[in-house]
This record gives sequence, C-alpha cells and structure tokens, in this order.
Amino acid sequence: MASAESPTPAGMVEGRVVRADARLFHVEVDGRTLPAAPRGKLFEELGRRKNPVAVGDLVRLDVSGTPASIEEVLPRRNYLGRLASAHDPREQVLVANVDQLFVIGSLRKPGFSSNRTDRILAACFWHDIPAVLVLNKIDLARPGEVEDIRATYELAGVDVLATCATEGIGIDALRERLRDKVSVFYGASGAGKSSLLNAIQPGLNIKVGKISRYWETGKHTTTFSQLHRLDLGGWVIDTPGIRVFRLHGLTPGELRGLFPEFASFAARCRYPDCSHDHEPECAVFDAVEAGEIPHTRYASYVEMLDEMTEPVEEEVPLDPEQEGD
Repeated sequence: MASAESPTPAGMVEGRVVRADARLFHVEVDGRTLPAAPRGKLFEELGRRKNPVAVGDLVRLDVSGTPASIEEVLPRRNYLGRLASAHDPREQVLVANVDQLFVIGSLRKPGFSSNRTDRILAACFWHDIPAVLVLNKIDLARPGEVEDIRATYELAGVDVLATCATEGIGIDALRERLRDKVSVFYGASGAGKSSLLNAIQPGLNIKVGKISRYWETGKHTTTFSQLHRLDLGGWVIDTPGIRVFRLHGLTPGELRGLFPEFASFAARCRYPDCSHDHEPECAVFDAVEAGEIPHTRYASYVEMLDEMTEPVEEEVPLDPEQEGD
C-alpha cells in the first residue's frame, strides 16, 4: 500500500484503519489486522481537532513493537466531522477517505427525523461527500409518506432509496450502490443500519439491537465505528448512532450554501447577504410560505443558524441504555 508520492521509509508499513477503540486502533495491512497505538506527536499536532486518527485513515505504522505504532496519518481526500461535544469546541473526525455516505432513516421505531437527516446531509455537502438517503422500514409507512419524503429531498438534489431489511425490499439496489466503493452507513439508533448490512452480506453477522418499548428507539449495539470489507468489492463503515450532531467551523453564509434548494429563490431576496431568518422581502421565506420549499428543511436551517450564536446544550441521553445501533 506504499504511496507513489512519498515512499514508505524502511521498517514501516502502510495500512487502513478499520476500527477505533479509544486510543487503540485496528489497522489492516496486507490482509491482516494489527492493533496499533498513535504516537504522542500526533496528539501534539491536533490543533482544533479532537482525535488524530479516524476509521478510514491511511496510516504509516512502525511494526517493530507490540502494539504497532501509528507514526503518520497520510493526507485525507475527505472526512466527516462534527463539533465534539457540549464542553469541547474542537472538531471530532468520524470517518475519512470515503466515496459516499448513506443516511439511514427509518419510518417507524424510531420515526423519521428530518432535523437529524438535514444535519448529516449538510455535513456531507460541507465535506464534499456524496450522500444518499435510505428510507428503511417502508413496510411500516403511512400511505404517501415515502413519496412525500422523497419529493422533499429530491428537491435538494439527494437520491432516495426505499428499503425494508426484513423483507428484502431495495436490498439489491443498495448492494449495487456499495459495489467497489468506500461507503458509510450513518443514522439513528434503531434505524436498521446493522440489519441492512446483514441483509447485504449475511456473513458480516453484525449484532442487531432491540427497540426500547418506551422510547421506540434503538438500544446500544454498535459502540464504535468499524470498516467492513464487502465480498462484492469495496468497504462499508458502520457507525454508532450519535444523538447530537453539530457542524464544526461554519459561518452563516456557508450554512446557506448547504441547502441547495434555497439558491434560486435567494437570488430574489432584497438583501444579497440575506440570512433568510428575519430580513424583510426574503424570497426564501416567501417560498416556504408558498410551499415551494419544504417547511421541515427550512426549520432545520433556522435551528442550525440559531446554534451558531447560542451555547451548546448539555448532551443528556434520553435513555441510559441507548447509545448506538
């Protein structure tokens, strides 16, 4: 896996990070997986980022010791990041070097969240990661629900797939989208990420969580991001369900550009730097009122805009038994 631009030094090997556990990482090198710890110098060079290494990173290892030592993280072609936490303003890098991200949204248990979906899609736009929305559990959908959600997101230029892991609906189409790509599955706990992956490749045997009867959300199963090799070619990263997702390092002007359906209307706003929040003669707001822009998308935008000037709220889990899928 040596880089043509920068040869691997003697005594070093290159590999891909396939799993992250606190400060110990699992790196695949020539078909075998090695535990590895990052060198202290990587933490010294973090700057505004929380973690030096993420799943999907290509790294250089010194394998002379046990565990191996991650000496260098090679340049990333892209990554997905978020604000680390309520008390940590740094950026947490979740995954790196990916071709596409699938936002998995279930229609029931838990119900579809436009706010959560819009945040992840905005992050994908910001980090130049192509995104696809997967509507799972369509067997539980109300009449017209899938069509309505599809129309909302196709207006924003997002491809939408409808699936049901338990009945095999849409699995072949999803499988073909994954072929020979490095992909990410991202969604709420209980949305069915693990069930879809097991349907695509049964041999993965990813643990599937139960649904809390009280909260109707998923219980803790996936607690870390892990990259799986697919028999059909390519890789897929299964991520834990994250409750709070805030984009890191954006300005209000940059946020406006992450909602592409606003663009044609924004050109008609009275003010060229209109925030689409409070200004008079805002064509975007008028379009929302007229039903030309979905109100759910606009509500997500305004909430994200408000967060840029408000303190980050404490991240309190709804149910201590739930944290991932």
